[in-house]
Amino acid sequence: MCFSAGASFAGGAVISAIGVVTIRKARNPAQKLFSAIPLLFAFQQFSEGVLWLTIPSGDVSYIQIYATYFYLLMALVIWPFMLPYSVYKMEFDLRRKKLINRFFTGGVILSIYYAFCLVKFHVNPSISGFHVEYINDFPVKAGYLAFAIYLISTIAPLFLSTVKKMNLFGILITISCFVTGIFYKEFLTSVWCFFAALISAVIYFIIKESDSSGLILG
Repeated sequence: MCFSAGASFAGGAVISAIGVVTIRKARNPAQKLFSAIPLLFAFQQFSEGVLWLTIPSGDVSYIQIYATYFYLLMALVIWPFMLPYSVYKMEFDLRRKKLINRFFTGGVILSIYYAFCLVKFHVNPSISGFHVEYINDFPVKAGYLAFAIYLISTIAPLFLSTVKKMNLFGILITISCFVTGIFYKEFLTSVWCFFAALISAVIYFIIKESDSSGLILG
């Protein structure tokens, strides 16, 4: 999260509360993974709060390294496959499920690529102004293609889904991505995850609508 350690921890606390309520609201097994997204975002924000506390010291501690890689593992490895798969699990239209599954496959391949980058290359978190920047030496040319696949894999399933309010979630995520890209390009990983974490509160209402619709999900 951007701004400060206090903002990161406070935001994580609020989002985690929403996450717990959302998980409890999910009664159908097919909803469980999707309902866990806000809570996972909260953990991610907590880890960035740790970075706000450790980076200024100048000493690279194990705590800082663990927090950095936990944050990036969530941002680059977990979300590309978890988000489309959780939407796939909730979808009841067989034709849409097949389409969403293709994006899930792309997300899995992308997650493997980013996992390789996190192991092979270096990452150095740095505080610049009121934001955290994750400076890395990942391949530049491949990075553009990887980011394009990231956007498609994580956003497209939200628009393909027939679950109520899922499209709203997709619209908000898309808008937040464009806003971040325009105003916070250098801090995209940090700021977009912050926006996405706040937006994930919408998931509670998606789960609520799914319950009230009486649809059999799976």
